Amino acid sequence: MRVYLVIMDETEEARKALRFASRRAAATGGSVHILALVQPQNFNAFGGVQATIEQEAHDRAEAIATSAAGNLFSESGKMPTIAVRVGEGQAVIKAYLTDHKEVAALVLAAAESNPGPLVAHFSANAGNLPCPLYVIPGTFTTEDIDRLT
Repeated sequence: MRVYLVIMDETEEARKALRFASRRAAATGGSVHILALVQPQNFNAFGGVQATIEQEAHDRAEAIATSAAGNLFSESGKMPTIAVRVGEGQAVIKAYLTDHKEVAALVLAAAESNPGPLVAHFSANAGNLPCPLYVIPGTFTTEDIDRLT
């Protein structure tokens, strides 16, 4: 079974990547993993304050991923796997791919004017990935994605 990994946040690019991945999964009998990233906090506040800030960031990422999963479930009838990880994006994604050998493709989408840090990093290092990288152009519409998948 093919598993498509999507990095989820609040951007339009993430929604495009999720649409592509969910439609490919439906067409191939596969599934989708949604990975939400929480950036580590770069400051030291009082212990309780910092813990609260980190928990709020984690809860926000989880809410975004859960909302996306609910939308995917309502469209396809399949519930994706959701994971929320704290850390620098590139390192967390590499670790996830190492731990989840079943992932058949990493699906990202580029913004129209700028590919973004994850697309730039992973496209420059695609030869070292354990799976193919799909990059959805930022100019693609929902209809373009549907036609392609």
